[in-house]
Amino acid sequence: LNIVETRGLLSNSRWIGVPGEIRGYEAAHRLYGKLPWADLFQPTIKLAREGFPIPYYQGHYIPRINNTSIRFISLSLSFRELYLDKNGNLLKTGDTVKFEKLADTLETIANEGPDVFYNGTIAKNLISDIQDAGGTLTLEDLASYQANVTDAWNISLGEYRMYFPPPPLGGAILSFILNIMKEDSFADNIRSLISSDKTHDRQYYGDTPCLDSIGTTHVSVLAEDGSAVSVTSTINDEFGSKVLSPSTGIILNNQLFDFCNRANRTSHGERPPSNMAPSVLKSPSKTLVIGGSGAEMIPPAVASAVMNHLWFGKSLKEAIDTPVLFVNCQSEVKLESKLEKGHKITQFYNTVNAVEKAGSCISAWSDKRKKGEPAGY
Repeated sequence: LNIVETRGLLSNSRWIGVPGEIRGYEAAHRLYGKLPWADLFQPTIKLAREGFPIPYYQGHYIPRINNTSIRFISLSLSFRELYLDKNGNLLKTGDTVKFEKLADTLETIANEGPDVFYNGTIAKNLISDIQDAGGTLTLEDLASYQANVTDAWNISLGEYRMYFPPPPLGGAILSFILNIMKEDSFADNIRSLISSDKTHDRQYYGDTPCLDSIGTTHVSVLAEDGSAVSVTSTINDEFGSKVLSPSTGIILNNQLFDFCNRANRTSHGERPPSNMAPSVLKSPSKTLVIGGSGAEMIPPAVASAVMNHLWFGKSLKEAIDTPVLFVNCQSEVKLESKLEKGHKITQFYNTVNAVEKAGSCISAWSDKRKKGEPAGY
C-alpha cells in the first residue's frame, strides 16, 4: 500500500480496539486511590456537559470533517453534528463544544463503577454502535479485557534511574536511544555511514513504514505526598477511527491499525505496539516525570528533552522548547523552524510535558508546540 491508501484505511471501523482506559483507571485507583471513585469523574463530567472553548490545534483540524477524501469519508452524521453550530456551520477555534452524551456515560460509570462499561448497559450500547458502523468488536471482547499491572523496566542514566513501562510501549526505544547517545562510539558509527560525495537508498540506512498520529496526549504529575505519575493516553489518529458512538458519545479509537494491517490475524488479548513512553527518572535528590505525544516522534522528542536537561544543564523550559531534528520512517530529515537554513520546514506536532522536584523546589513545563500550560497549587 502507498501512503495515501494507507492513510485512507485509518478511517475504518475495523481498526477499533477495546477502550482500555477505564480498566486502567480502576487498577490505579484500587492500588493508590484516596478519593472516592465517583469524585474522580466530576470535573470531566462538568466540562463535557457545560462545554469548553475549542483550543487552537483542535480548531485547526475540525475543517477536515468536511473533507471528502478517503480518510474522512467514513465520518458518521452523528460525528459531524458534534462539531456543527445551530446553523449547520462547523465550529472553529474559540467556539464552545459540548459532549453531553459523553457526560451521561461518564456519570453512569462514576455512579455504577467500571463494570457497567465492560459488562453492563454501556457495553451493550457501545458494541451495538460499533457493529452498526461495521466494526468487529464483541461483548466478549469488552468483558474479557483486563488491565496489565507490571513492574516498570528501568535503566541507569548516570546518577538517575529511569523507569518506564515494558513493551509493547515505546519506553524501551527511548531507553535504547539514551543508552546509545551515552556511548562515545555512536558518533563514529554514524559518521561511517555517511559519504561526502554520494547518498544511498533507504535500505542502506534502514527503512520502516510509519504514519503521523496526533490523537495522543500526555500528563506528568507530582503529588503532595511525593507520588510521581506519568500518563500517556491516545485514540491513535486525529479523531481516532472517525466513528462516534451515538448512544455513549465516545469517539472511538483506531488503535488496531498499529498492528500494521494484520488486525484479522491477531491473538486474543494481544496489545498493539505503541510509541508512548511515559517515564519517571529518580536520583538521590531529584525526581523528573516526563513523557510526550506525537506518534513515532515521542521517543526522540522525549530523549532530546532528557538529554538537554540532564546532560547539558538546560532548564525544563529550554530543554523542551529546543528545536527538534527528526528523521522519520521514510528516512526524511525534518527540521523545526528555528533550525531553518534553506531546508524545507515541517510543522511538528510532538509535545513533551514534564515536572521535576529538586529538593524543595518544583518546576514544570508544558510544550508550547500545542500551546500547553503547566498548572499547580
